[in-house]
Amino acid sequence: QVQLVESGGGVVQAGGSLRLSCTANLRNFDMYTMSWFRQAPGKEREFVLSINWRGGILSSADSTKGRFAISRDNIKRTVYLQMNNLKVGDTAVYYCAGKNSGGGPDYDYWAQGTQDTVPS
Repeated sequence: QVQLVESGGGVVQAGGSLRLSCTANLRNFDMYTMSWFRQAPGKEREFVLSINWRGGILSSADSTKGRFAISRDNIKRTVYLQMNNLKVGDTAVYYCAGKNSGGGPDYDYWAQGTQDTVPS
């Protein structure tokens, strides 16, 4: 069965950095758009960043812009989220998700989520 497995979450002080990774056991991983979402306490899940089949990037217009970056390694079947200059407001459960690049807007696969905490 398809699994998206995340790692790299944890606790980091404000101003610090974390790098999340998400590995998907998809044989055609390189044909999927991979994205990161997050859900902060008491808030709706929100889109953060995505990277398509050729490496094209779509970013959100929120405060993560300029601080977060997405990348992918198709050989390793892994997508990364580099988070720099973290703020308390970045505390959230972070999810990676994948969808076929030629399909519609719905995502086919979701990871379980990993907690990132920036204490005040």
